[in-house]
Amino acid sequence: MRINRSLRLGIGALALALAATTAACGGGSDKSALDNAKGGKLTVGIKFDQPGLGLRNKDGSFSGFDVEVAKYVAGKLGVQPENITFKESPSGQRETLIENGQVDYIVATYSINDARKQKVDFAGPYYVAGQSLLVKADNNSINSPDDLKGKKVCSVKGSTPAQNIEKNYPATQLQTNDTYSLCLEGLQAGSYDAVTTDDIILAGYAAQSTGTFKVVGKPFTTENYGIGLKKGDKELRGKVNDAIEAMIADGSWKKAFDSTVGISGYQAPTPPTVNRY
Repeated sequence: MRINRSLRLGIGALALALAATTAACGGGSDKSALDNAKGGKLTVGIKFDQPGLGLRNKDGSFSGFDVEVAKYVAGKLGVQPENITFKESPSGQRETLIENGQVDYIVATYSINDARKQKVDFAGPYYVAGQSLLVKADNNSINSPDDLKGKKVCSVKGSTPAQNIEKNYPATQLQTNDTYSLCLEGLQAGSYDAVTTDDIILAGYAAQSTGTFKVVGKPFTTENYGIGLKKGDKELRGKVNDAIEAMIADGSWKKAFDSTVGISGYQAPTPPTVNRY
């Protein structure tokens, strides 16, 4: 059957329109992070619900150590703080956001591990944390991961702490949510016996709700926080590593820590040595 010229043109136009719509729905960018930086703007992934690290405040502003690290790195790439768009980056979505070009880089308590390095690259580490436990202030029955047998413990989907509990403490009743704030609500309500993630994150939550929660025991893992980048962008990784080293060397790293996490009374550790992965 022959298709007349007008119909062929109409089909072609429809195909182009669908292609354009599909591309738009992805929300990503074909430009590299450095191209975006040269244009004076960056989109950076952070957490929105971690006091002292990455928090979206009621007035719409952002605060925390990760936010300060993100700003410092952006500055070294030539982008002013007011030209940064912060995008929420839940643990389970971080690789996808980077791969799809929806963010230029991610600073969101992002532990460097081999599985993630298959999909994204990392600069850093810019901080070394350790997994710990948060319980209600009047709970004296949980003091280490050995006390978690049969207990309901909450963490975040796709996070390293959740994977660690699942693998190494199988007798624990692990529950996962999209955000730590949901875990905190469940802990407050009595739905969970403990919340687990890195000590620095838990310290922020404990400080935000003085007398309600407490961090217990010693850290039982080592978590190297890195800045997540698009796989294979060696030039960007080098520049971000340079920025992290400069932040540590000029005192900005400790100043940023003391003005964010440090407010909770959590003491700044010795800064890490950047490992050029």
